[in-house]
Amino acid sequence: MTGATLTGEVSLAAPRRHRPVLRVGSWLSLPVRPRSLVLGSILILAVLVTGLLTLTLGKLGIALGDLVPTLLGEGEGRDEIVLTAFRGPRLVVGIAAGAALAVSGALFQTVTRNPLGSPDVIGLTAGASAGAAAFGLMWPGILPLPVGALVGAFVAMSLVFFGTGTGFSSPSRMLLIGIGVSAMSLAFVQWVLVRAGREQATVLATYLNGSLAARDWDHAATIWIAIVVLIPCALLLSRRLQLIEMGDEQADALGARSHSARALSIVVAIGLATAAVSVAGPISFIALVAPQIARRISRSAGPNILTSALMGALLLSLADLLTQQLPLPVTLPVGVLTAILGGIYLGYLLIAQWRKGTI
Repeated sequence: MTGATLTGEVSLAAPRRHRPVLRVGSWLSLPVRPRSLVLGSILILAVLVTGLLTLTLGKLGIALGDLVPTLLGEGEGRDEIVLTAFRGPRLVVGIAAGAALAVSGALFQTVTRNPLGSPDVIGLTAGASAGAAAFGLMWPGILPLPVGALVGAFVAMSLVFFGTGTGFSSPSRMLLIGIGVSAMSLAFVQWVLVRAGREQATVLATYLNGSLAARDWDHAATIWIAIVVLIPCALLLSRRLQLIEMGDEQADALGARSHSARALSIVVAIGLATAAVSVAGPISFIALVAPQIARRISRSAGPNILTSALMGALLLSLADLLTQQLPLPVTLPVGVLTAILGGIYLGYLLIAQWRKGTI
């Protein structure tokens, strides 16, 4: 009988289709899904369009016909200044910081198996805020504000690391200790703001809300170095993280080494979030919202590293474009707008879960 096996049974299984795999040398292979490719292409186009609008809209905008010559270094003096000193660095930093925060959030959510996992929850951003408050107001002049934020983030993560007793290998302990560190850090920030003068407090508050104003190419270099180094590390870990989503026992049986994969993922996530905070301040909700939107649209399991990065880049650059173009008497820090949009998205999630009867 055609199609019969040696035992006389008929095989009805259709031939299995293998997904195409993107290989980089012999050290990285990624399965490629057509839906993800289409989504990635759309997100790249959206980021490019947002960047075009950022450079051309408003009083400082470069005329559309002059944009290409200006990008090639052949523009007029005013356009060159706008591109190289104002909007160019701001756009480049915003795209990279959004990508870094989104990938950090994707790693945290995958490792903790918690859709609300993010650098905010474990106290990183609150620690960065405390460091900025300490070196910006209490001990001004010792360290620049971004470096002070880095120190604060490092101290906060050290407290979490030693407070759990198991390093970064226990997500539940890490979240609990992180909430405590975050509460203490925010209390310290409030105490510093109460002691500070009005003008000093205003300057610090702008940074603590997250801002892309007055960015320069040094900031851009800092965040892009972190992107180039750490996102490939996240890609290398993504296959193991997909297995971890099935449970530690199954993942270990398949060779994923769940404890080491989880610890390495958290280190990479902390590095990305810290780099973003150092150049843009503690911008809220991008790390929380971008990975969830990416996963829902792509409909694929795992951390979705590249899709999350593109979604975070789009959300933050788009939010910054809105802050620059909104007809308000003062320009809002971009973190204020991301907080508003993030709150709306969380409200949508709560309503959706309530209608499903899960809460």
